[in-house]
Amino acid sequence: MDIESVRSFCLSLPHVDEKVQWGNDLLFRIGEKMFAVVSLEPSLDHCMSFKCTLEKFAELVEQDGIYPAPYVARYHWVALKRFDALPASELKELLRTAYGLVYEKLPGNTKRQLETVKAAATSKKRPRR
Repeated sequence: MDIESVRSFCLSLPHVDEKVQWGNDLLFRIGEKMFAVVSLEPSLDHCMSFKCTLEKFAELVEQDGIYPAPYVARYHWVALKRFDALPASELKELLRTAYGLVYEKLPGNTKRQLETVKAAATSKKRPRR
């Protein structure tokens, strides 16, 4: 995978938005809570980071090219030195998990707002003639 394929995949998940923050990081968020970050600065020591379960965190940091993410490792975030540190299918599954972990922690009222926006967008579709 590369930046564009990660971006395309993350934005395909329901209610995800993106935001550039801290000058050179592209954040993927659900309900304004980030679940993955891609570095737009090629000179950094990692290309992306994402949230994972405690068990997966322990497993992943043992692999070559993956290490605890700076500043957020205590929240079970890992950083990839390069996109090919994981096969594309595994990375997509891990990003789905990261999304789910963050979504589940959202306050109920935020989840309702997201669903309301989705329902409103669906009802605005024009009927077929």
